[in-house]
Amino acid sequence: MPGAVRVDPLTGVPVVVTSGRQSRPNLPAEGCPFCPGGLEAPEPYDLRWFANRWPSLPDDRAEVVLYTSDHDATFWSLGAAGAEKVVRLWAERTTVLGARPDVSYVLVFENRGPEIGATITHPHGQVYAFDAVPPVPSNELASSSCSLCGIDPGRRLVIAVGDWRAWVPEAAAWPFELLLAPVEHVADLPAVVDGDDDAAGSLARVLIDVLERLDRLFGEPMPYMLWFHQRPSDGGDWPTAHVHAHVAPVFRKQQTMARAVGRLVPTARRERCPADVHPPRSRDIVPPRGRTLADASGALCKPGS
Repeated sequence: MPGAVRVDPLTGVPVVVTSGRQSRPNLPAEGCPFCPGGLEAPEPYDLRWFANRWPSLPDDRAEVVLYTSDHDATFWSLGAAGAEKVVRLWAERTTVLGARPDVSYVLVFENRGPEIGATITHPHGQVYAFDAVPPVPSNELASSSCSLCGIDPGRRLVIAVGDWRAWVPEAAAWPFELLLAPVEHVADLPAVVDGDDDAAGSLARVLIDVLERLDRLFGEPMPYMLWFHQRPSDGGDWPTAHVHAHVAPVFRKQQTMARAVGRLVPTARRERCPADVHPPRSRDIVPPRGRTLADASGALCKPGS
């Protein structure tokens, strides 16, 4: 059953408590419900979404997106065409859920790996539709001007494809943390898909580039949290809304989780980023605006920085 919303009396932050999710499938004890023929995919499919059977939010406001029927795939192994299909489905679900009168904010996200709490390894993400704008995106939108327009990541840039870029944030709170955003002021995922003809493809290529870099960093799948912040769907103006994605990997070195205290207490550490590793082998990454992949990957994090 859906969770109950409680409010932290110290911070005022709402928290959804969902004890029923403890009974959701946990592989490998059971067969994968996301593979063709499984509980959630009775028929063959290429890309699929459905309402979550173990939702954190009520009224079908929690959905699961299956990126592929291939159980052993990764997001980046989908290639540019497959990843773009996922981007377009994210935009579609944002539009559909955002049109509901009981929805004020649509959050697209992925939790990858058991270290994050994912109980099924089959590549998938989720979409939550909130009845109010959550505190974190609300704080991002509170500025009088867009915080992403005109930003120059300089040597922290990892890759740029078309209008989309990925870079290490100035005040990264997670090891190898990344921020992805378009250069132009675009409010949400539907606007990405409906705007420039290749904008969705550019976002897809940046995603598969950086996610492959993270997997190659330690030679094993990198557990991460990935989420998009975009314009609320509550009918407000929100002129500062600039769609972007946060990627928060949790390994600071091989098989070593980042300490939780690092999110709360400032720490002094060498600035490292996914551009420290070699560029991905993916053949369908487009070099950014007259630059080669080698140029893009060598643009930041020199030794001793």
